[in-house]
Amino acid sequence: MKKLILSTAIVLGGLTAATAQTDKEATAMNEQKQTAVEAQVENRIEAAQAAETAVVAEPVQDYKEVKASEVPKTVQDAVAADFSGATISKAYVNAQGDYKIQLTTADAKSSTVYANAKGEWIKNEMKKQ
Repeated sequence: MKKLILSTAIVLGGLTAATAQTDKEATAMNEQKQTAVEAQVENRIEAAQAAETAVVAEPVQDYKEVKASEVPKTVQDAVAADFSGATISKAYVNAQGDYKIQLTTADAKSSTVYANAKGEWIKNEMKKQ
């Protein structure tokens, strides 16, 4: 009888130890996976933040100066419609046919706007009047 009780105690003790070790290993693996996932999430967040704060450099455009009278009528009309009282003081054109136009207002303020040959604004650094 003593042998039976002793054997049962040993078997139960062994099973308990094995179960506890398996639980520890599973917990350790879960923690490693969680740490790896957290690291990936942090990397993605950092990459997204870096992309948001990255300065996008505009490509250098080679503009040639042209006379204000050589600016297409559509661009002249767009300037007259959107910037009342402003006049074209200088105009430049690039190889793609985009225009860089320096405007001067009646109160001697100047600004630069960009338009395509159709008179559509590409970049506008001046508020519409």
